[in-house]
Amino acid sequence: MKSAQRRFELTADILLRAYSIGVFPMAESRDSKDLFWVEPQERGIFPLDGLIVSRSLAKTVRSDRFRVVADRAFETVVRACAEREKTWINDEIVRLYGELFASGHAHSLEAYEGDTLVGGLYGVSLRGAFFGESMFHRARDASKVALVHLFARLRTGGFRLLDAQFSTEHLVSLGAIEIPRDSFRLRLAEALDIQANFRAWPVEVAMSGARALECARGDGTEVATLDPPRRSVVQA
Repeated sequence: MKSAQRRFELTADILLRAYSIGVFPMAESRDSKDLFWVEPQERGIFPLDGLIVSRSLAKTVRSDRFRVVADRAFETVVRACAEREKTWINDEIVRLYGELFASGHAHSLEAYEGDTLVGGLYGVSLRGAFFGESMFHRARDASKVALVHLFARLRTGGFRLLDAQFSTEHLVSLGAIEIPRDSFRLRLAEALDIQANFRAWPVEVAMSGARALECARGDGTEVATLDPPRRSVVQA
């Protein structure tokens, strides 16, 4: 559900308050000057013990084909996420989340192939909750590898909730589920009761793929014994 579109001045503090009650902003398009508040009726989340990793993805993660680091190129990642035909990321979103990053409440993961940035993701960190915003890839599996590393960092840091906002076929294939708004609010309240630490694994230290896969795995984490059949999916 979204509120009526209108112009308003947002600050990083207001944005964090909105996240604390399960609401986030979006724009209609890259060129839009307006933002609107969104609170989905059905919320997509990733159980932190429910990541699904195919055999081929696990092999790619372990191979360290992609070097994954954190918080090295935040704005570049946000702008890369907006490089698609239709996007909800406008200049105001870039500005606001840049402020959150500067205050330590937003983070990015960057996947490099050699010296080239080929994938990544970013999101908002608030106590025990991490709100995933967007992902991008320029090489196959780069964003998925970044997601495995995100799970590793969140589990290492003691997070309780990974919000995906909306459920897509692509995210479901990786373990995302959909829950009602009221259930999400309860999980969010529980996550906000604890203080997690995104930097429990120092951001200046790259994590190996093998270690990331090990940290990302919980009792419920599934590593598929066979790769799923190829199908058309919506890329997050």
